[in-house]
Amino acid sequence: MNSFIDVLQNRQSALLQAIWEHLQLSIVALLIAILIAVPLGLILTRFRRVAEPVIGVAAILQTIPSLAILAFLIPFLGIGKQPAIVALIVYALLPILRNTYTGVKEVDPALKEAATGMGMSSFRRLSKIELPLAMPVIMAGIRTSMVLIVGTTTIAALIGAGGLGELILLGIDKGGNLNLILLGAIPAALLAIVLDLILRLFERTSAKSGFRSLGIIMIVSLLVVTVPFIASRERTPDLVIGGKIGAEPAILMNMYKLLIEEETDLFVKTEPNLGKTDFVFEALKTGDIDIYPEFTGTVINTLLGETAQSNDPVKVYQQAKQGIKEAQGMTLLEPMQYNNTYAVATTEELAEQYGLETIGDLKSIQSNITAGFTLEFKDRQDGYQGMKELYNLNLNIKTMEAGVRQQAIKSGDVEVIDAYATEGYMIEYDLKVLDDPKNLFPPYQGAPLLLESTLEEYPELEEILNKLGGKITKQEMQEMNYQVDFEEREPISVAKEYLKENGMLE
Repeated sequence: MNSFIDVLQNRQSALLQAIWEHLQLSIVALLIAILIAVPLGLILTRFRRVAEPVIGVAAILQTIPSLAILAFLIPFLGIGKQPAIVALIVYALLPILRNTYTGVKEVDPALKEAATGMGMSSFRRLSKIELPLAMPVIMAGIRTSMVLIVGTTTIAALIGAGGLGELILLGIDKGGNLNLILLGAIPAALLAIVLDLILRLFERTSAKSGFRSLGIIMIVSLLVVTVPFIASRERTPDLVIGGKIGAEPAILMNMYKLLIEEETDLFVKTEPNLGKTDFVFEALKTGDIDIYPEFTGTVINTLLGETAQSNDPVKVYQQAKQGIKEAQGMTLLEPMQYNNTYAVATTEELAEQYGLETIGDLKSIQSNITAGFTLEFKDRQDGYQGMKELYNLNLNIKTMEAGVRQQAIKSGDVEVIDAYATEGYMIEYDLKVLDDPKNLFPPYQGAPLLLESTLEEYPELEEILNKLGGKITKQEMQEMNYQVDFEEREPISVAKEYLKENGMLE
């Protein structure tokens, strides 16, 4: 309990920011969903033959996994709040649409006939009789959608939309840090409960107040959404630096930011924890970010779909630089010294017990062990697919998120994991990296990746960011990652300390 309170105190400002972002995303999505679903539901009550097919389409949309919707929207809307809101709207439509249609449809036919007999038009009957009587049912649908949205919004953090999901993802990435996960999950649950209670009050009074309840909700929602934008006058950034999930991308992003702002008048914003390689690369292509730290081996294998023609770091860098320039019109600046290559790691205890020194040694015990690999590693040619071919392995595999695998090997749920050579948990858990004598894993040197058009607009960036070229050893990077992941230091503090110690920052 004390450790949770410490985390709460240390991250209080980040928590408040995340709650506010979560609330805004949820309310914007709900507001738009109401504006779409309520009028559509009312229209369907007048065209009942098409009602069930339309509601059926909304039901089908809700069955699509939220992560799949986000991934589908990125090429069209980029990353950030826009695709997140669209995905949330998709999930919110069904309860509101179905309840609006059902609520109006189930109004006592005798009342409808009486209204018609009094000479009321269809619209007047709807506004004066049917809609007020259906409001409690409509409000129940809005309540359901609100709770659904608040829970689903946590996924939005995967594409840089912010919210409480950032804290949850950070906790998962740090080996299942329970305090961080709870710091994001508890406020999300409380937010859903509070909003549900507020909407329940409107639901109880809606039978008397009718359409006014819905109108009040819309006005309050608009105020919550617009007032902060009016009050906030944050300067528009000149450059946005993005990064994947994890301590290392966050540290490097802040190094880039600090160096650029030290040498120029440019205002730089960072967008950390943008998810997997494909998400961040798509964000660079669409212009949502301008720079992000990538690895030479990843450029060749993942972004270009090629195989490294050499295991020499210089030749790998040249292949990656030339290939990404020709294929995407991007520039890969000078790489740093360290090689954050993929590695297959196990505990010192298991390695000693079975005499494990190389990846190929796993074959003799493959039926007795379980490997914990990320989905990306399992599917990559320079990952498990290559291991199967080069080392003739057929391991029992559990796929899991990168942050979870370190906790899995610590707890003994798996005996082998894929790892990155510079990760802090290699120090924390005293893991042994198995040698790769057949050179399956090409060099993975970190380097800034940006569009050529960005470099044309800001040519000074090349000299500034190349100051890191050839710098940062494997040991230095591993130690910095350890400080962020296990000593709870902020990435920007770690980045600033390194730059100052090495004379790159005053």
